Amino acid sequence: MTPILIQLAGTFDTLSTIAAVTPSLPVQDSPEVTSAFGIILKGGIIMIPILLLSFVAIYIFIERYFTIRRHISADMGFMNSIHAYILSGNTESALALCRSTAKPIARMIEKGISRLGKPIKEIEEAIEIAGKFEVYEMEKNVQILAVIAGIAPMFGFLGTIIGVIKIFFNISMTSDVSIGSVSAGLYTKMVTSAAGLIVGIVAYIGYHWLNIILNKAVHQLEWNAMNFIDLLKSPSK
Repeated sequence: MTPILIQLAGTFDTLSTIAAVTPSLPVQDSPEVTSAFGIILKGGIIMIPILLLSFVAIYIFIERYFTIRRHISADMGFMNSIHAYILSGNTESALALCRSTAKPIARMIEKGISRLGKPIKEIEEAIEIAGKFEVYEMEKNVQILAVIAGIAPMFGFLGTIIGVIKIFFNISMTSDVSIGSVSAGLYTKMVTSAAGLIVGIVAYIGYHWLNIILNKAVHQLEWNAMNFIDLLKSPSK
């Protein structure tokens, strides 16, 4: 029994010696949690024009959206008053009402009233020309959204290409290459592509949304102008 105990004691001593000599394995740190702002910073300098494009796109969309909505807000009372003034022959009151109403339809009708007594064809042309200028004013800067929708993804792709070029240049300058370093570099440089695509999608949606509202505004202007011309052609006038 004693020899067995002596043998076990020797075994434990040997294991203790091995454990003391063997270096402990390094404890891996938990993955670093990166904030959204930190990810944006990793995109590099190319993120500056992408962010500027995003601010411009958001500003144009908000400004144009509320401007167009304000211009096309329904005002049946205005057209009813114009009809009443024209039927009663009170053109001065009709002109005063148009000048006090800051809307495209009011400026179009004012052009028509100012040419009363002239051929209907000439009145129609005056209203049509005024309408074109009003539509142009409402469309101002909307095309910039289409431009941003096209170039923002290009900036993002350019940033990724520049980052990939830097990664491969660094690889060519050293013999110590690891999959981790390459994948980490690619991950940070793909940020620009993602940001460019997001800005492009937002600008694309905003551009087409504003165009839908603009088409509605144009149809409303045409409808009111046609009613005014029909009023002038009415035998009761």
